[in-house]
Amino acid sequence: MTIKVGDKIPQAKFHHMTADGPGETSTDDIFAGKTVVLFAVPGAFTPTCHMNHLPGFVEHGDTIKAKGVDTIAVLATNDLFVMDAWAKATNATGKIEFLSDTSGDFVKEIGLSMEAPILGHTRAQRFALIAKDGVVTYLGTEDGREVTQSGAAAILEALS
Repeated sequence: MTIKVGDKIPQAKFHHMTADGPGETSTDDIFAGKTVVLFAVPGAFTPTCHMNHLPGFVEHGDTIKAKGVDTIAVLATNDLFVMDAWAKATNATGKIEFLSDTSGDFVKEIGLSMEAPILGHTRAQRFALIAKDGVVTYLGTEDGREVTQSGAAAILEALS
């Protein structure tokens, strides 16, 4: 069953890079008491994700945060070292949290995983959500390479 507006974000753990090296964070750490934009991509450095999806959030991050968003985070099933390299390559370090759901457990639990044999393992579907104190207030999902419901422009409109 796919997560929907009004649902609570389930408990999960993610890996991410910290100033001290590899670390772990939880959905409580990310969502509790905050307004969060979480967007997911099938893979770091993949063409649509790298050239179309992430750049909008980097470019419009300050505007999104000015609308009351505490955190913008991107999630992929790549490992945390790939996610860290992607953050650095896109000058997004410190602007966007890069979260690794390496096993795909989180995206499976919320019903937004996909099997992509060409990419090697379970991947996240392309989506974006807004959550207030861990409750989903907006969910935009995509089919294929589109970035209409899950892009920065859709998030800005949903926050208006």
